[in-house]
Amino acid sequence: MPQKFTRTLLALAAAPILLLCFASALQAAADPRDPYMHFFQPTFGDFQEELDDARADGKQGILIFFEMEECPFCHRMKQQVLNQPEVQDFYRERFAIFSVDVEGDVEIIDFQGNSLRQADFAFREFRVRATPVFQFFDLAGEPTVRFTGATRDAREFLQLGEFVADGHHEHMNFTRFKRETR
Repeated sequence: MPQKFTRTLLALAAAPILLLCFASALQAAADPRDPYMHFFQPTFGDFQEELDDARADGKQGILIFFEMEECPFCHRMKQQVLNQPEVQDFYRERFAIFSVDVEGDVEIIDFQGNSLRQADFAFREFRVRATPVFQFFDLAGEPTVRFTGATRDAREFLQLGEFVADGHHEHMNFTRFKRETR
């Protein structure tokens, strides 16, 4: 067989294998990951200590996800947004991230050193009445940005993270930021 014809046959035979490898790599990159393993960080509920750790780790702040077990919007966020590797990597790089059950009886220590139940922390301290609520805090433990409800998709949630991490919240609201970054 002529050499050119042999190379063409080899290239045609290898093309499906290369395509399959490429598709597998893309699928692996898009595979959702458990948000409790890859988005939220474990905590003993001492937010003063978590704040110290966030500073030591070079984080930009803390993000608390106020959620409720029966909340369909919380569930949707965990199943469609917080499980995305791109979202997880972006947020974990910039923030210490914790989940708080708005109906929880677990004792926690707030940023001021007060001991209280998760439910009291959510309701009394932050007036959380609907879930989900994403509350961002600076490295002094002061609330900065609050987002109530589910985002439309992972892209909008990444925009929210960029809005906070890059300091845009200091001079505009999130709606304006989204409009200007379209």
